[in-house]
Amino acid sequence: MRCLIRDLSFTLREHDRAAIIGEEGNGKSTLLKLLDDTSLVESYCDYSGEIIRPGNVGYLEQELPEEKSGLTVYEFFCAAPGFFDRTPGELNRFAQSLGFAGDVFYSVQTLGTLSGGENVKLRLLALAVQQPDILLLDEPSNDLDIPTLEWLESFIRNSEVPVLYISHDETLLENTANMIIHLEQVHRKTIPVCTVTRCGYREYVERRESSRAHQTQMARKEQAEYEKQQEKFRRIQSRVEHEQNAVSRQDPHSGRLLKKKMAAVKSMERRLEREHSEMTQLPETEDEIFVRFSGDITSSRGKTILDLHLDTLSNAGGELAKNIDLHISGGEKVCIVGRNGAGKTTLLRLIAEQLLARKDIKAAYMPQDYTDRMDMSLTPVEYLSRTGEKDELTAIRTYLGSMRYTAAETEHSISALSGGQKAKLYFIAMNLDGCDVLLLDEPTRNFSPLSGPIIRQALKEYGGTIISVSHDRKYIDEVCDRVYSFGN
Repeated sequence: MRCLIRDLSFTLREHDRAAIIGEEGNGKSTLLKLLDDTSLVESYCDYSGEIIRPGNVGYLEQELPEEKSGLTVYEFFCAAPGFFDRTPGELNRFAQSLGFAGDVFYSVQTLGTLSGGENVKLRLLALAVQQPDILLLDEPSNDLDIPTLEWLESFIRNSEVPVLYISHDETLLENTANMIIHLEQVHRKTIPVCTVTRCGYREYVERRESSRAHQTQMARKEQAEYEKQQEKFRRIQSRVEHEQNAVSRQDPHSGRLLKKKMAAVKSMERRLEREHSEMTQLPETEDEIFVRFSGDITSSRGKTILDLHLDTLSNAGGELAKNIDLHISGGEKVCIVGRNGAGKTTLLRLIAEQLLARKDIKAAYMPQDYTDRMDMSLTPVEYLSRTGEKDELTAIRTYLGSMRYTAAETEHSISALSGGQKAKLYFIAMNLDGCDVLLLDEPTRNFSPLSGPIIRQALKEYGGTIISVSHDRKYIDEVCDRVYSFGN
């Protein structure tokens, strides 16, 4: 059993907005569940320590539990704490604050038929109705459109009760957090390190980078000086040992002098060992992932990648949009934005069907839920392998290591990986396949805020064409050169 968290201690005060950050699989969601209700983790997790919590805890799960997906909206709210204690006027104000009509509580639509963003907003509405003493939010920003993300930022900033939350959205973290709880796994995920600091997210990142750079510089400087001292010591030791071996037994005076010299050499050795133990160490922080697309991947500029004309776009819920004209040329990096439920994912799925069938391009499609496109019984190495040849398997293991998979994780089935680790695996597969067109539905949603800049840089430098749907404002600003707003 691996230790995820050790020696973590913090207190939340009124108006605290504490963000838990860290790489995939570091225990962020497990910690939040533990703080809500220890029974949620007792089947797979042990803990020791003391947890003092208020009686009314509002907890937003990362995913809607499967047993609730068949409930109607009305049934869901009937089971929500505090629903029947609120007046119609109060309920109407709560609904309007999230952009819902006042009668949303009585809808007979099932939760499983809602878009991801609508689902999150409804569960946030249930928490608002509950009026808890503390809010625990696990990825509340997932699947939210940009207007709702901006509302969520205001919701967190203006909360009168403490908010403890996990988010991969760097913009949201920058605009809301005033406390950071950073969970890391160093030394190849064998040692947990926890950092708690009261400052904003951007300040924390800048402080961390500055501290790491300074500590690294000091450690390397001291190591270089130590190596010089060691070299000097080895020369002196070698010379004294040579003189000892050469001295004649008939010369006891020289023998006594050499004995004193050797004592001085041993003293120098002990001093160097003591100084070495007190030297500045290289910073113990989690290794960053490394990802880069092949520089050989290019899309011919001016080549028509997509020329789409639709009179209407519909799904099972009815008509979504009319008169769609979309032309995309080689090398463009396009993002489609719009409100939740507008049909962006439906449109991208339709585009994927067309482009994956083309022979003149090599396209890859990363849907929001890519698990149904992965064989969960395979190991990561088996999933990525195309030929099974030794050189290929070596390259795959190297690549997995650069994305911070441990040797053990590369041999486990994909089903045992976290959502973020599965996302990285899908990302690697697209990279290794050498695709020149990427169709990406929320490509950054499962990457930690510290990995996000690396993923964005890789996509920015990618030489092919990108057609994407995203609400990640940093991704849109840094990667995309054309943005289409999708709506009625």
